[in-house]
Order: sequence, then C-alpha cells, then structure tokens
Amino acid sequence: MAAMQATLGVSCPSSSLSKSTFTGNTSRLSRACGYSITAPAVRFTVKVNAKKGEWLPGLASPAYLDGSLPGDNGFDPLGLGEDPANLKWYVQAELQNGRWAMLGVAGMLIPDLLTKAGIINVPAWYDAGKVEYFAPASTLFVIEFILFHYVEIRRWQDIKYPGSVNADPFNPKLTLPPGEVGYPGGIFNPFNFPTSLEYKEKEIANGRLAMLAFLGFLIQHNLTGKSPVDNLFTHLADPWHNTIIQTLQGL
Repeated sequence: MAAMQATLGVSCPSSSLSKSTFTGNTSRLSRACGYSITAPAVRFTVKVNAKKGEWLPGLASPAYLDGSLPGDNGFDPLGLGEDPANLKWYVQAELQNGRWAMLGVAGMLIPDLLTKAGIINVPAWYDAGKVEYFAPASTLFVIEFILFHYVEIRRWQDIKYPGSVNADPFNPKLTLPPGEVGYPGGIFNPFNFPTSLEYKEKEIANGRLAMLAFLGFLIQHNLTGKSPVDNLFTHLADPWHNTIIQTLQGL
C-alpha cells in the first residue's frame, strides 16, 4: 500500500489502514483517498517439460544417445555404442537378453511356487540340470548352441542388410516388419501388443530388471544354497533376523 501511494502521489491517513485486514485494504484505501483501484486480470501459461532420465544425475549423456531409443538414459560408460552399426546391434542384443531373462526368472519362480503349493513336483532351478531327459545334458547343450548360433547369424544379417533374411525359412508367409528386427508380429505377438514407444520402454525396463533379478538369484543360491522362494519364506518368517546382513555375517 505504501509503495502504491508513493507511485500514485497520494496520501491517506495511516490510522484507517492499520486496523484493516488484508482483504479490506483496497476498499479502505479507495474510500479514504477518493479513487478506485481495479486490479488487472493477469493470465499466464506455464509449460513444464520433463527432462530425460539420466543414469547418473549431472552427467551429460553421450552425443549418440539423444533419447530417441527406448529406455535411453545415457548409460554407456564404455562407449560401446559410438559406432552406429554396433549401437543397433547392442540395442537388439539387450532386448533379446532381457526377454530371455524374463523367461528365465519366470522359470525359476513359478515351478518352485507350484511345487511348494503341492500342485506339481519338480526340482528347483539349480537341480534341473541333474534330471535325466531324452538326451544327456552335454548333447542338449550342443544342440542348443547350434540353434542359437543359427538364429543369431540370421538376425545379424538382417540388421546389416535389412530385409535380406526377414522371412521364416519354414513358413515364408511369416516375415518381419521392415526395419523392426526386434518386434516381429504374427505368431510371435499372439496378444497383438502395439509396438509404440511406450510399450518398448516398458519391455526394456522389465527386461533389465529381470537380468538383475537373474544375477541376484545366482548369487543368492551360491551364498545360501537355496532357491529365491525358500529365501523369501525364511525372511518372512522372521524379517528382523533373517536378512542379507545375517546371511553375510554367517559366511
């Protein structure tokens, strides 16, 4: 009010303002000084843009990671993606490994939970290799290695020369969409999930989490000799005394 009086060049009795409330100051001032004050209507718009996530706050992302890739948080401390061809391959490699990790984590947890519930009776994941199958474990490993190698070579060729091997050799009607090496359709997308950036972000985030979980399960078994479900039940039975701290102290 004092600044307004000085600006307008008027004087008013201070006693009339000292007893007023904040909401009544303007009306008392106008009555005391003989003029009216109308506050102008001010409208403004604030636009907030979220900053792309960074794996380490304050650390600038490499120039080749501009946020256009799904799950791009600027994480490449070794500079593996500087070459555009290598970056494209590593993106697909991470996607495939994430998908295998999600299947692997589900294969570790679900059978173990169903066995604990008495629905099925199968060994824990770390004893699954001891079971006798239709062929020895070493033979199955060699067959698996050859099949994986065949698929990876075809995938690499399709990335290097788009469209060169994008058709299923056993069913030519099944083809990959142009430029979408990692997101096939048809029988490989039975639920018809969209391939939008949102879904790609969700898949890669869950795949990364699954890879960390898989690594955690390996370390967990080496330390405790138990499955993750057993360790969870042990922890829930006495949360304050059965933790990772007590486990490491026992070593």
